[in-house]
Amino acid sequence: MARIVVGLSGGVDSAAAAGLLQAEGHEVIGVTLRTWASGSSRCCKIDDARETARVLGIAYHAINCVSDFQKDVEVPFLSERLRGVTPNPCVACNRAVKWKWLLYAAELFQADAVATGHYASVVRTEDGRYTVQAGADAKKDQSYMLCRLTQEQLQRTILPLGSRTKSEVRAIASRMTLPSAETPDSQELCFISEGHYADYLAERAALPERGDFVDERGAVLGTHGGVHRYTIGQRRGLGIASSSKLYVNRIDPVTNTIVLGDAASLLRRKLHCSAAEWMGMAPPEAGSVLRARVQIRAHHTPVAGEIFCETPEIVRIRFDEPVRAPAPGQYAVFYDEEQRILGSGVIES
Repeated sequence: MARIVVGLSGGVDSAAAAGLLQAEGHEVIGVTLRTWASGSSRCCKIDDARETARVLGIAYHAINCVSDFQKDVEVPFLSERLRGVTPNPCVACNRAVKWKWLLYAAELFQADAVATGHYASVVRTEDGRYTVQAGADAKKDQSYMLCRLTQEQLQRTILPLGSRTKSEVRAIASRMTLPSAETPDSQELCFISEGHYADYLAERAALPERGDFVDERGAVLGTHGGVHRYTIGQRRGLGIASSSKLYVNRIDPVTNTIVLGDAASLLRRKLHCSAAEWMGMAPPEAGSVLRARVQIRAHHTPVAGEIFCETPEIVRIRFDEPVRAPAPGQYAVFYDEEQRILGSGVIES
């Protein structure tokens, strides 16, 4: 029997993870990380998490992580959106906040490991490295969100739901009479409780000025409301009258213009990535080439391609088939044939 700290969000997945570990005979300690200063969060609900702990009969604690969340998640998100880049704050939060503080709790309570309700698995490779394998439920797989966890974080992590489907998890929660068994899944960004994220940005910074929508030839099509409001591939909310569907193709914060095009204009065969990190394999040598399947956003089916490593940190990707609307700021995550993460990089262009 091990002592395990489980991150309880108040939702069904983390509750079921805690219940499953307890059923295996482990001593479970529930921990909720409070990442918001006031109001409510779509992600973590303390009252619901506490009730889950009461039903399971486990110890429960809430830890204040507001300062780290603001510094490592909210501020970078704000900065990137203001320059027209599309970051993924959940990936940053998992590494810089959630796992940091869950492992702190593990040290505090002398626990052996930490666990969450993510749909993925931690596996150890033949050469002794730890990596994340995609969840069995393809529709709920969350391995992408864990792509920046470190070896030190992974070696003390248990993910009990990796082999289960969402329907199985809800059935487990129902059998355990957990209060979150029918709780809807959380959506969107946890720290924006209501309204559009542009409204959130407006409360915290001077917003970029309006500029021009242009076509591929540079002809002005209309006026946009600031580059922070748009992301690559967006079609709704453009306010442009056209006989054909138009999409955001490129965002240029320097000229304050947004290039619109048709659906075909969103297809890309090549990507340039920076800040590459390697999880399931040792950092490759400069000049090396490897085959992988690459996922370019959270809800995207990985596409096969070649990764050219200019350095261990700078890579270029050439896909076998075009991918639709890769967005600068998002992560490109590299998987092997067994759906295990090899590494990841930040999409630059």
